[in-house]
Amino acid sequence: MKKVVSAFSVVAFLGSVSFAQEVNIKNLRQLTNGGDNAEAYFSPDGTKLTMQVTNPKEGVECDQIYELDLSIQNPTFKDLKLISTGTGRTTCSFFMPDGKHILYASTHEGGHACPAPPKANGKYLWPIFPEFDIYVADLNGKIVNQLTNTPGYDAEAVLSPDGKKIAFTSMRSGDLEIYTMDLDGSNVKQITFGLGYDGGAFFSHDSKKLVFRSSRPKTEEEIKEYKDLLSQGLVAPTNMEIYTVNVDGTDLKQVTNLGKANWSPYFHPSDKSIIFSSNHHSVHGYDFQLFMIDADGTNLRQITFESNFNAFPMFSPDGKKLVYASNRIPDKPKETNVYIADWVETDAAEVVQDKQLKKHVSTLASDKMEGRLTGSKGEQKAAKYISSELKKYGLKPYEGKSYLQKFNYKVRLNPHDSASTKDWHGTNVIGVLDNGAKNTIVIGAHYDHLGRNEHHHSTKVNSEGEIHNGADDNASGTAALLELARMYATNSTKEKVNYVFAFFSGEEDGLIGSKHMAESLKSKFPNVLTMINMDMIGRLSKDKALVIGGVGSSPDFGPIIDKTKPAGFTITIDSTGVGPSDHTSFYLKDIPVLFFFTGTHMDYHKPSDDEEKINYYGLRAITGFAARVANQIAEKGQMTFTKTKVETGKRTPKYKVTLGVMPDYTDHGDGLHIDGVVDGKAAANAGVVAGDILIAIGDCTIKDVYGYMECLSKLQAGDERELTVIRQGKEVKLKAAF
Repeated sequence: MKKVVSAFSVVAFLGSVSFAQEVNIKNLRQLTNGGDNAEAYFSPDGTKLTMQVTNPKEGVECDQIYELDLSIQNPTFKDLKLISTGTGRTTCSFFMPDGKHILYASTHEGGHACPAPPKANGKYLWPIFPEFDIYVADLNGKIVNQLTNTPGYDAEAVLSPDGKKIAFTSMRSGDLEIYTMDLDGSNVKQITFGLGYDGGAFFSHDSKKLVFRSSRPKTEEEIKEYKDLLSQGLVAPTNMEIYTVNVDGTDLKQVTNLGKANWSPYFHPSDKSIIFSSNHHSVHGYDFQLFMIDADGTNLRQITFESNFNAFPMFSPDGKKLVYASNRIPDKPKETNVYIADWVETDAAEVVQDKQLKKHVSTLASDKMEGRLTGSKGEQKAAKYISSELKKYGLKPYEGKSYLQKFNYKVRLNPHDSASTKDWHGTNVIGVLDNGAKNTIVIGAHYDHLGRNEHHHSTKVNSEGEIHNGADDNASGTAALLELARMYATNSTKEKVNYVFAFFSGEEDGLIGSKHMAESLKSKFPNVLTMINMDMIGRLSKDKALVIGGVGSSPDFGPIIDKTKPAGFTITIDSTGVGPSDHTSFYLKDIPVLFFFTGTHMDYHKPSDDEEKINYYGLRAITGFAARVANQIAEKGQMTFTKTKVETGKRTPKYKVTLGVMPDYTDHGDGLHIDGVVDGKAAANAGVVAGDILIAIGDCTIKDVYGYMECLSKLQAGDERELTVIRQGKEVKLKAAF
C-alpha cells in the first residue's frame, strides 16, 4: 500500500507541474501501478474500463484482459478482475452494448503458452499472430461466443456506439484490412482494400465513420519489405498515417501526412476532430505524444507534453473524461500505466488556424504588396490589411482613433556613403486588448521588407526593381502575430494582462519603428511584463531548430521555455537581450524580451523569399508556443528584468572579411552547419556546399557560429586559409581566398 500511495503522490505532483501546457487535462489520476497496462476502454455507461495487462510481478507474463470498476479509489492490482482465460495472448478488448460482456481477441485456442516474440534483428516489429480470433466473454470470464474462426489473424475488434456493428482487422484477404460484422459474427464485409496494415479502427460517435491508422507502402522497396515481413507474420509500425472512411467503405480520406508513426486514433465527441498518438515530431523516434487534428487534416495541436510515451486515448461516453496509457512516472520509465483525467475542452478561438496563417502570409507576401518597403505604397497596403484585421477582432488603437502610428527618420540610400541620407517616414500598426489589468504583455513583429531594393539591403546583386516579397522576413512573424491577436481577442477568457499587438515598420532600416513605439510604451502601460518578438519564423528546418534570444533578460524565462516548448523541437538559447531585431528596442527600456527565430537561408533578403517555401507546420507550432509562453508569463504576474552583459551571451567580434555562407544558428556543438553558400564568395569559390559542417579555418577551431565569427575576426582581406569541413561524415580540406 505504501508503494501505491507513493506512486499516486508522484502523479499528483506531475499533474500540477504539467498543467500549464496540458491545458486539456485536469485532475489526472493513475489507475494502474506496475507492468505494461494499455488499451483501456470505457463501458457504455462510463463506470468501468476494460484493459490489456502484462505484469510479471503479479504473475501475468503475457497480455491478458482485465476489468476495472472506476468507483474504486486508488485501485491496486487486486482490484483488477480477470476477464480473459489467463492463457495465450490477448489484445484489444471492448465492452458489448449491454455492458455485461466484453469483446476481445485471444490466441488461447492455438496454445496455452504465450506466443514467442518475433526476432527483430534490431528493428521494431509487431507480430501478427495467426492464432488470434475474436471472442465474447461475460464479466466472470466465461466465453459465450466465438465470432471468428477463419485461418489467420482476426483481432482489434471494436463496437459501434449504436450497438449494431463490430469493426475488426483481419488477414483473410491475404493482407491486413478492416472489416465489419454484425454482433453475432455474421454479415462480414470488407471495408478497406489498399496494400498495407489497416488497423486500430474506432467508430465515430454517430456510428457513420471509422478512423484508423494505416501503413501504405508506396515505393517498390517499401512494398517488398512489407510483403516480406507479412509473410513472416510481422509488420514494421514505423510509418503510419491516420485515415477515415465511411462504414460502407466509401469516402476514404487520409487525415495526417506527418511521417513516422501516427496511430491509436479516436474521434473527439464532436466527431469534428481526432485525438491520436504520434512521434512525427521526434528526431530520435521514441517520443510519443497525444495530438489533436481536425477531421479535414488541419489545425494540428499538441495535447500531452509529459514523458516519452502517451497513447491509446479514448473519451468517455459523455465526453467528460479521457483515459490513456503513459509512462510518465520518472523513476519507472519502462512501465506503462493507465491514467484517467477530466477533459477540458479547448476554446475554439484559441486553436491556431492553418487557413488564417496561410491567408496572412499569402496576402502580405504577394506581389500586390510590392515588397512592403517602409514608406511605400506597398507598406500602406499592408498597414491597411493589418488594420482591417485588428478592427475585425475588436481591438482598440494604441493611441488616438487609428491603429496607425506614424514616424519620421532619415534613411541612407547609398550604403557606401554615410552622408547620402534622405528624410523618410514609416507607419507602425498597433492594436490593444485592454482587459483593465495592471500588467501588460507586448507581442511584436515587423511587417516591412525591402520593396524593390530601393534602400539597397538585398543580398542579390543588381536586384533593384525586383520585388522582394519577404515571406519569411517577415510575413511569417506578422501572420503569427495576427493569429495571436485573433486568438486572444475573440476567445471567451478575460486574461489577467493587457495585450499590445505591435506591427513594426522600419525594421529593415534599423529598428526605426520599434524604437519609436518603445519611447511611449511605459507612459501608456507602466507595468510591461515582457516583449515577445517574432522575426523570420517560417523556415523551420528538418531538425526543427528554433533559436530563442533574450532569455538572459529574465531568470524566469528558462523554466517557462522548457515547460512549454513543442515536442521534438531543438531549442538554441541565446541569452543576450540585444540583437538584430525589434526586441532590442524594448530591452534597452529595461523590459524582459524574447526573440523567436528559425534562422537564415539562401533566400534571405532576396526576391526568392516567397510564400510557397514557408513551413506551415513550423509556423503553426511556433505560434502556439508563443501563446503558451505568453500565458505562463501572464499567470506568473511578475517578471524580473536582468541586464545581459556581453559576457552572459555570446560576444560578436568585428571582422573585415566574409566567407559567404548562410549558417544554421542552432548550437549543434560540432561545428558550423552550413545551410547555403553565396555564389561568387570565398566559400563557393573554395568548393563549400550546403550541408557541409565547417570545423576549422586554418588552425582556428570552430564549434559553433560564435567560434566561426571569432575565426573570421582574425583574418584580413587577401588572406588564404585551409578550410576543414565534414561532408557526409568525412573530413574534407579546401583552399579559400578571402
